[in-house]
Amino acid sequence: MQLRLEGIAQQAGSQAYLYPMTIAPVAGAVTILLGATQAGKTSLMRVMAGLDRPSAGKVLVDGVDVTGVPVRQRNVSMVYQQFINYPSMRVFDNIASPLRLRGGADIAARVRSLAQRLHIDHLLERFPSELSGGQQQRVALARALAKDAPLMLLDEPLVNLDYKLREELREELSQLFAHGDATVIYATTEPTEALLLGGHTAVLDAGELLQYGPTPEVFHYPDSLRVARAFSDPPMNLLPGELHGGRVALGGDIVLPLPDAMAHGGPVTVGVRAGALRLEAGPGAVRVPGRVALAELSGSDTFVHVDTAVGNLVAQFPGVVDLELGAQLALHVDPDQVYLFDTAGRRIHAPRRPGGRPAPLAAAVAAAGGY
Repeated sequence: MQLRLEGIAQQAGSQAYLYPMTIAPVAGAVTILLGATQAGKTSLMRVMAGLDRPSAGKVLVDGVDVTGVPVRQRNVSMVYQQFINYPSMRVFDNIASPLRLRGGADIAARVRSLAQRLHIDHLLERFPSELSGGQQQRVALARALAKDAPLMLLDEPLVNLDYKLREELREELSQLFAHGDATVIYATTEPTEALLLGGHTAVLDAGELLQYGPTPEVFHYPDSLRVARAFSDPPMNLLPGELHGGRVALGGDIVLPLPDAMAHGGPVTVGVRAGALRLEAGPGAVRVPGRVALAELSGSDTFVHVDTAVGNLVAQFPGVVDLELGAQLALHVDPDQVYLFDTAGRRIHAPRRPGGRPAPLAAAVAAAGGY
């Protein structure tokens, strides 16, 4: 199914929830809507589903204008943040409900097949109130998959689960989506989730569509500071600098050689991802001395906050790194891993990756009529 939104906007009174945007998610693939809370993800999904009519623009499905056609007249399945199941029905009947509405044979076999894929086949005779949060969300996912709709919308379906359950279900979802035929729209606030699920990513911020493209390309080549901020966890380190003659001067006599950026000059914002900072000095790396301000364990990584002459830097290291507060520590920056943004926040330089190429700038995309 080919979904296309043309010039979609959403406004209530003086409050704008979505600014005019055009986007055509790739048919039969996964599109991630990535952005912070109130970025516009849910508003956009409600328009896609037919739950809300847009203030402006058109919704096209396979070239047919379905703007304003209510959700009950569309073949759409949805999974929400909350564990929405029928409390009076057993798990088996929750999953079977869309199959019975559609009719057909072998409903029991289909239910058991879906339950096995989501590892809940041993729970089919239980009621939702007897399940854990992760089990209830698996039931909701199984029911959505049972509907076999060409458009599947998932609005932060893992946000209410604990860390270990989220990791487990992310892996399962990536496998489920990879072997399905539906066009999947998946909203999340977490960059890690977008990278795990792959596909394409649309970055939203304050109701604006900032960038859309293959997920790895959007991550490695953010068009702007706003995209880089939205697609970095922990946040990208951003430092003021002065670019001249292929060198960027930071505070504290720290200078980064960047000959590939010689076409530009003047004030810039330097971006360094937390995972690009190293404790060991690699070839050509620039040493940045400082003191440990905070070390915190996040999942399977350690985030280390270091006070330096160029500002507070956050480094991300795998595993547990045992560091004393106030201890002297040198971080090392590889100039090949540095981003540069101009005074308007547009990307002017990004690390080159093998086989990679910069994504088109947002202005060029807008001039071409959207994504």
